[in-house]
Amino acid sequence: MTIHHPNRKLEFEDAFRKFVHTLSGYAATPDGHWSIKGFLDVYRNVYTISTDTKIVSKILEIHLFPEILKFAEQLRYKIVLADHQNYYPDLSFVDQDNGSVRFAVDLKTTYRKPENPMYCNSFTLGSHGKYFIERNSRKNIQFPYSTYAGHYCLGVIYTWATSVEIDETRVCPIDKLQSIVSVARDFQFFVHEKWRIASDRSGSGNTANIESIDHIPDLLAGRGMFADLGESTFDEYWMNYGKIKVLDPETGSSKAITRLDAYLRYKGLADTAIVQRTRRTRRTRKDSTKP
Repeated sequence: MTIHHPNRKLEFEDAFRKFVHTLSGYAATPDGHWSIKGFLDVYRNVYTISTDTKIVSKILEIHLFPEILKFAEQLRYKIVLADHQNYYPDLSFVDQDNGSVRFAVDLKTTYRKPENPMYCNSFTLGSHGKYFIERNSRKNIQFPYSTYAGHYCLGVIYTWATSVEIDETRVCPIDKLQSIVSVARDFQFFVHEKWRIASDRSGSGNTANIESIDHIPDLLAGRGMFADLGESTFDEYWMNYGKIKVLDPETGSSKAITRLDAYLRYKGLADTAIVQRTRRTRRTRKDSTKP
């Protein structure tokens, strides 16, 4: 992808990263618990939030949006929301003085895996379908992909309360608010360009989505599968995902390339350290699920 306005991109990214570091203090109480406790009705009754991850994610987005809007205004950007629910990205930052300066930001929330808190539930980073391949397309995207100077993920990792800790049937008066156990705690916020935290796996189901890595230290550091290869390799791999076929020596039949190490071998880069690292990452991830 051609990078537009490189100086503005560096300025935006630096400011965005500093802003994200302030969000823990906004979203959580001093002991690390989510400051949102539940829903309030006109009779001042508080209803406990469900532990359903979709509900938690949506409320987190609503909770953070005023701060994100304030940040954008301070940088003299306006925020354009996606016209439709399935459009990419969630937020388009558009410079108030130069509308050609745009940044795509997706807000992604995920939870630590209870059986291994070094890992989280992976999330998707947008489609590798039409708008990703045809960079001037307007299909399912707010502005053409090529018109964004950068594509970012604002990520939120949290620990969720167990069903033992949360009573979803509980209703309490507002003066008992502090007695409600928060459904989420121990937030970690990060921001990276999406190619830096991408895996080589497509999201589940029939949608053509790029899946993130799930090892939390690597997520926070931006050490995804393509981090050492660069954005151009990320673009090329996902534009061709599942389209290149090679001969499988074990079966004698053709096999579509859907893994980065196979793609690098196809490109004549089989001896690079990247191949070894992708294998090691998968082995570590597999071992981490063992009891």
